[in-house]
Amino acid sequence: MIRTAREADIPAMQQIEVEAGRMFLPLEMHLVAEDDPFSADELREYLTDGRAWVSVDEADRPIAYALVKWADDVAHLEQVSVDPAFAGRRLGVGLVERIAAWARERGSPALTLTTFADVPWNAPYYERLGFRPLADDEITPDLRAIRAEEAAHGLDRWPRLAMRRDL
Repeated sequence: MIRTAREADIPAMQQIEVEAGRMFLPLEMHLVAEDDPFSADELREYLTDGRAWVSVDEADRPIAYALVKWADDVAHLEQVSVDPAFAGRRLGVGLVERIAAWARERGSPALTLTTFADVPWNAPYYERLGFRPLADDEITPDLRAIRAEEAAHGLDRWPRLAMRRDL
């Protein structure tokens, strides 16, 4: 089940991000694997605006989550994280589809995201969900700013790209 995230979900969301980050260790992407999760205050901003969702287990415990923000009047997937213990259950797909419906209701023409080009559960995964890589001349000012923040954080050590899925 997917529901809007609540204040009480914040610690679980942070733990999901930590666990999901560990999947980058075998790829020797230690910077990613050891990156701090979103702070409680950062997550609270998404919760307050109704831009955070969780997939929950039968006991209503979060096992995956997603965040969205606006970038150039387009819904932008800021984060999709699944607890690796629950991988392979299409939880990420469910969250992306929930956000796509939310974005359509709010008039967004598309979903965008930035991701690692060569990580199997990143760009190749999103391509299977209907996203396409953006050419440099298609990258909007807000997406450029997001990419610049990522580069400043050191994420450009590995190939990254921006992607879009028209709604």
